[in-house]
Amino acid sequence: MRKFFIILLLLILVGGGAAAYALYQMFYGAAVPEEFSVRITPRTDYELIVDKVKQNSRYNRAFEFYADYLDLKNTFRTGTFVIEKDMSVMTIVRTLKYGESKTLRLTINNARTPEALAKKIAARSHITEEEMLSTLRDERLIAELGFRSAEEMFSIFLPNTYEVPCDISPRDLVLKFKAESDKYWSSPVRQEQLKRLGFTQLEAMTLASIVHEETNAQSEMARIAGVYINRLNKGMLLQADPTVKYALGDPSVKRILKRHLKIESPYNTYINEGLPPAPIAMPDMVAIEAVLEYEKHDYIYFCARPEFDGKHNFARTHREHEANAKAYHNALNELEKRKKQKKN
Repeated sequence: MRKFFIILLLLILVGGGAAAYALYQMFYGAAVPEEFSVRITPRTDYELIVDKVKQNSRYNRAFEFYADYLDLKNTFRTGTFVIEKDMSVMTIVRTLKYGESKTLRLTINNARTPEALAKKIAARSHITEEEMLSTLRDERLIAELGFRSAEEMFSIFLPNTYEVPCDISPRDLVLKFKAESDKYWSSPVRQEQLKRLGFTQLEAMTLASIVHEETNAQSEMARIAGVYINRLNKGMLLQADPTVKYALGDPSVKRILKRHLKIESPYNTYINEGLPPAPIAMPDMVAIEAVLEYEKHDYIYFCARPEFDGKHNFARTHREHEANAKAYHNALNELEKRKKQKKN
């Protein structure tokens, strides 16, 4: 290292002025515009490492010079290394030669399908979207974990921030999520809650996903969960609009029409009794807790309020519900009418 500094000092002295400053910047200046990671396995070709660094940093000649000086080609470590924003060329090389593989804080939430989850994970890790989706739909892995489909296995994903090795494989990542899910559900409190409900873990997550999609108002989630549980106990169809949107494959649908209610799908709770076969989204923890600690009442209907405040009016009888629904649809029609008038 001392020899390198002597060489660099001589070059600066010879160069002088602006040239000396430029040379200094090449080795000690900020070389990384944006953070990136380099994944290195025992089979990784050194040229691939060099290419990855060059594509994501400045001062490539300085990198090559210092990498050769430290014999990086024959001494680089394996693992996944985070190259942070504004790192210098010298720090990059020393990270790849001496650094430790770092962990990754991976946050997952708000995914409706395995495809959406794969995309989120790919955006926050070294795993590609194709690799992750292939693992999420791997029939052997699905069966190994005790599920019948990728949609059922989707129930193991609890929204949270997880700390995992940066170079974790897609399979190991799924196993990590499964272990965290098992840990959550195995607690005596959760087991007692499931027993009281008469639900399996999959069923609890499925109902929680419907509650999650029904409302953003966390204060009424337990009440909505209670409505659905009342309907299940009475042998009534759930008639949950979010399940129709899922069956249509379009969560952006603003208004459920009569023709939508007839769509043939095991997820359509207007024509199928009981719960759908799997979650229709990744529910947040509030929705999960709302199901486990649902509000006990005698409501069996609810409808969005005409105030459009994201909350609902609840009803015990069909007549009450019809009145609530009429008020909401009248307000909706009036709103659409005003929008058209503004356009004209």
